[in-house]
Amino acid sequence: MDFLFGHFPLDLVFLGLIAVFLVVRLRGILGKRVGAEPAPQPIRPATAPTPVIEGTPEPVAPATTYDIPTPDTRVGQVLSAIAARQPGFTPDSFIREAEAAFRQIVHAYAVGDVETLRQHLTESTFTAFEAAIVSRQQAHETMRSEIRDITDMAITDAELSPDASVPYARIEVRIVSDQVSVTLDQNGQPVAGVDAVTEFSDLWTFERILGVAVAGAQWRLGASRSA
Repeated sequence: MDFLFGHFPLDLVFLGLIAVFLVVRLRGILGKRVGAEPAPQPIRPATAPTPVIEGTPEPVAPATTYDIPTPDTRVGQVLSAIAARQPGFTPDSFIREAEAAFRQIVHAYAVGDVETLRQHLTESTFTAFEAAIVSRQQAHETMRSEIRDITDMAITDAELSPDASVPYARIEVRIVSDQVSVTLDQNGQPVAGVDAVTEFSDLWTFERILGVAVAGAQWRLGASRSA
């Protein structure tokens, strides 16, 4: 017996007991976690949270570009002469009034609103528009027109009557717009236009007698054509 203990490595026994103790302690700690440990993930820099948007976002309509001739041009000089004869007139306010009138006239023509057209058209132009509406109704056709965007409004020409006793002015405006414009027969089939967004470029000429301070005196559409 003395022989055995004399040659047995007691230091290994001591180290083994320590190892067993550590294993038991580690198992007591690790045993408190359920499931597999996730793999370590790389640390990423913090970013601002992305806002949650419900549904499909509506596309942002492009801003309208307004092109007004400068005072040193021929058209700009005519506009200045008009301003001298018509109180409150400015090219900037006029072009925005023309934009509003364009929207109202296009809609009124499509739905056959002759009263609105009468307010915004000269007498001769109203007669032509009214005849077209009557012809459409007699053919049992309907028109669907929707202005999606007006991308450009530009004053391209201006004219002032040389007769000072009859101060009459005309201003031509180029209007570029995206529209859906289609005419349908009584069966709902298209007979003119397309049922898709199409770019239109039009030249509208607005007219008025200057210096008239009566109810209803305003710029009216005197002519329209494709640009």
